[in-house]
Amino acid sequence: MRAKSISLVLLAALTMSAAGCAGNQGGQPQAGDTRFVAGDGKMQVFAATERQAAPAVEGPTLDGGTASLAAHKGKVVVLNFWASWCGPCRAEAPVLKDVAAKTKGTGVEFIGVDFKDRKADALAFERTEQSGYPSIFDQPGKVALAFQGTVPPAAIPSTLIIDKQGRIAARALGAVRYTDLMNTVTKVRDE
Repeated sequence: MRAKSISLVLLAALTMSAAGCAGNQGGQPQAGDTRFVAGDGKMQVFAATERQAAPAVEGPTLDGGTASLAAHKGKVVVLNFWASWCGPCRAEAPVLKDVAAKTKGTGVEFIGVDFKDRKADALAFERTEQSGYPSIFDQPGKVALAFQGTVPPAAIPSTLIIDKQGRIAARALGAVRYTDLMNTVTKVRDE
């Protein structure tokens, strides 16, 4: 019962965050409304002087290892929040895979965060997509919750770009587009 309560609180927090961050308030859900707010996938880039520190992110990966932001200190890290049950996540998977492959070895690392998913479904998704980078299995949503008070993911899928100093440099809510992701990753890497 406790886990279910925590899940409901997290869902409410993400919904409220999405309502506050997703643009025009006229069409946004109000308190208590749990409708999904779809993002448009556009990258929101934050000026270096306005960037907030990313929280410590660490967790067990789907392949049995561990992934963390701290392991990639001094590099740009792309965090992608996804779930196997999410259609837009499936649509953007080839984009993420391609950009990850093209930027590997250039000071850019990718970490997936599988959110609110069944492990068997997440593993099947990974076998199909073969992303080429690790994904933290975050069934309870602790990684997403850690971003509350900074720049929360606020939707599934969401992509955060963490700069070399460990600050949140950019965010996209919804399925990210190739050109937007590649250009933003390159810009943040070259700062």
